[in-house]
Amino acid sequence: MKPPPPPYRDVTVGRLLTHLAEAIPDNEALVYSGRGLRLTFAELESETRLIARGMMAAGVERGERVALWATNVPEWVVLQFALAKIGAILVTVNTSLRAHEIDYLLRQSEAATVITISEFRDVNYIEVLREIGAVGSGKLPCLKRAIFIGRDEDEACPDGLMPYEKLRDLAAGVSEDDLLARESQIGPDDVINMQYTSGTTGFPKGVMLSSRNIVNNGYWLGLGLGYTTSDRLCLCVPLFHCFGCVIGVLGAYTHGVCLCAIEFFEARKVLETVERERCTSLYGVPTMFLAEMEDAEFSRFDLKSLRTGVMAGALCPESLMKRAISEMNLSEITIAYGLTEASPGITQTLRDDSIEQRTQTVGKVLPEMEVRIVEPGTSRPLETGEPGELCVRGYNVMKGYYNNPEATRAAIDDEGWLRTGDQATMDEKGYVRITGRIKDIIIRGGENISPKEIEDLLRLHPAISDAYVYAVKSEFFGEEVAAAVRLKPRAEATSDEIRKYCHDKISRFKIPKYVRFVGDFPMTASGKIQKFKLREEHEKEFKV
Repeated sequence: MKPPPPPYRDVTVGRLLTHLAEAIPDNEALVYSGRGLRLTFAELESETRLIARGMMAAGVERGERVALWATNVPEWVVLQFALAKIGAILVTVNTSLRAHEIDYLLRQSEAATVITISEFRDVNYIEVLREIGAVGSGKLPCLKRAIFIGRDEDEACPDGLMPYEKLRDLAAGVSEDDLLARESQIGPDDVINMQYTSGTTGFPKGVMLSSRNIVNNGYWLGLGLGYTTSDRLCLCVPLFHCFGCVIGVLGAYTHGVCLCAIEFFEARKVLETVERERCTSLYGVPTMFLAEMEDAEFSRFDLKSLRTGVMAGALCPESLMKRAISEMNLSEITIAYGLTEASPGITQTLRDDSIEQRTQTVGKVLPEMEVRIVEPGTSRPLETGEPGELCVRGYNVMKGYYNNPEATRAAIDDEGWLRTGDQATMDEKGYVRITGRIKDIIIRGGENISPKEIEDLLRLHPAISDAYVYAVKSEFFGEEVAAAVRLKPRAEATSDEIRKYCHDKISRFKIPKYVRFVGDFPMTASGKIQKFKLREEHEKEFKV
C-alpha cells in the first residue's frame, strides 16, 4: 500500500527514505550539480539499500558504532540512511580533527568501523589514521574495519582499507529479505546517531540520539519553514553537525524537499548552486551569509528563487538580517536555536516575525517540548523576563552521553529537564532571548558582564563587520573585557576610536580594555566561534 505524501514523523530514519521512495519516487532527492549527480527518491532508496546490504555482508552489526570522517560527499547522505536501515549507529566526525582528537573519539565511541576520505584542507586523514594505529596495527582494540571513499575512479584505495565500492559486490551475499528482517528490528527510540559536542572546552562527549529525536525535530523545523515538495535546499553546512544532518537532511526529507548539496563551504559555490538549481532555501551561520554577500561577484548572481532558510549557531546582527532579506531575497528566513543534546532545535522564529524578533530573540519553543528559565545552579523557575539558565524537556532530549553516566546525570535531572548551559530570558509572548553562555559571563570586579551585549553594540559601528568579546585575566579586577574585531573591507579604525564609540552607549566597566583587529575568527568546522582560542591569541599578542 502506497504511503500518503509527506510530511512524515514518528518513523525511523531508515523508514523515512522508504516512505519517500514509495510516495514521490520520481521527485529529485539529491543533487550535486558540480559532479553532475542527480538522484530521485527511488534511486536514492535503491542505492541506500544496496550499500546497507553491503555493510551487513561486511559484518556490521546492529548497535555497532560506525565513525564517518568525511566532507559532504554524496556517500555521506547514502550512509546516513543505509546505517539506519541496519541499526548501526552513525558516529559523525568533525572534518577538522587532528590525530589526538580522532584517536580519542574512536576509542571513546568504541567504534568498530571507520569510513573516511583521503584528506581535507591541511589534514591527510589516511596519514592520521596510520599515525594513531587505526589501520592495520590493531592498536585500537574495538576497530575491526576501515573503509575508503575515493573522490573519483582514479583515486586508489590506500593499503589496509577496503574500497567503498566493494560494498556493492559484497551486497550480493545478503538478500533483500535479510535486510528487511534487520530493518524490522529497528524502532524509533533506538539510538541511531552519535554526535560529539564541539569540544571548545574539555573532552568532547558522545551525544546519543534516536530516530524519534532527530526525525521529529527535523519535521517541526521544516514545518516552521513552510516546506513543500516543491522546495529545494542549498545545503552547505557540514553534515557531521546536527545543523547539517538533522535540520538539513531530515528537515528537508520529512517534507520531501530536494537537497542541493555542496561538499564544503565556499561562498562562490553557494551562490552558483542557488542560481543554477533555483534553490528556495539556504542555511548557514551568520558568518556564512556575510561571506556570501561580501563575495566580489555577488551582484551578478540571480537569487530570486530564494524564500526561506535557517540562520543558527550565533545570533544574527540586525544589519546582517536586513541585508539577507533585501539582497538575498530571504524574506522568510528564520532563526533557530538549540544544541546537539536537544537534537538540536529548541526554538525557532516565525517566517513573518519582525526584524527585531529575528535579531533580538531566537523565537518561540517548538511544539511538543517545554522550556523554562531557572536560577543557575538550582531548579528554581524564574519570573517572566528574569535572566537564568534555559532548560528544555520533551521528545528531543538526548538519550544521554555515551559511556558517561556522570555527565548525563549532570545534564538531565530526574524530571527529564536538560540544562543547556545558556543564559536566557523569556518574555510574556514566549519569545526567548539568549543573553550568553553561563560560563561565558565575564565577572569584572564583582560585576557580571554579558559578552553578547557588547558584541551587539560593536556590530553597529560603521567600520566593523563582526566582533566577539571574551574575558582575559586581570590581577586587579579578576577579569577584563577584550574584543576581537574584524573591519569591513577598506574600512579603518583604531582601538581608541572603538572604545570612544562605546563610552556613552554602555557602562564604563563594560567597555573593552583591549581591542584586537583580526582577519578571521577561530571557528569549529560547524561555524562556532572558539573564544578560548581568541583568549590564547590575545595572551600571545599581549604576553599576558
